[in-house]
Amino acid sequence: MQEVKRYPQVPGFSEEELATFLAQPLLARLSTLNADGTIHTVPIWYLYRDGKLLLSTQTVTQKVKNIQRNPQVTVLVDSNTMPYAGVMVYGTAVLDHQDAAGKRVSIFARYIGIHGDAYAQQLAAKWEPVIIEVTPTRIISFDYTKGSLVPNQ
Repeated sequence: MQEVKRYPQVPGFSEEELATFLAQPLLARLSTLNADGTIHTVPIWYLYRDGKLLLSTQTVTQKVKNIQRNPQVTVLVDSNTMPYAGVMVYGTAVLDHQDAAGKRVSIFARYIGIHGDAYAQQLAAKWEPVIIEVTPTRIISFDYTKGSLVPNQ
C-alpha cells in the first residue's frame, strides 16, 4: 500500500481511517484521458479491497476506451456534506474481464442491497461487463472533520 499523504492545509487520514472511509458506499469520480487530451470524468460505484479500487462498467464505455489507450487514472472519493473528507487516488488501471458480472454484484450490493444481483444481470444481458481495477501509485487524503480553516457551520 502506498503511503497516504495529505494536503498541507488540512489533516489527512491514517491508513486505518482510509480503509474505514472507503468502506462507505460513497460515489467515486473516475477521471481518464481522452484521445484529444481532454479529461473524461464520470461518477461510478466502487469497492475498496486489498488496497485496490474496483469499479464496475461495460466494455463499450468511453472510460474503458481511454484506459485501453492510457491506463493512468485519477479517482476522487469524497463526502458531500461539511465538514468534507476525501481521498484522491492516482493509479494504474487494469481491465479485468474474468467473472466481471459476478464481481460487480458485490459492488452493486453496497449501494442497492439485495437488488445488486438483479441489476448486474440486467446490465450484463445488454452489455459486456468489465471491472476496472485501480492500483494506487499515490493517495492524497483530506479530512476537515479534524479541524481546518473553514469555520464551523
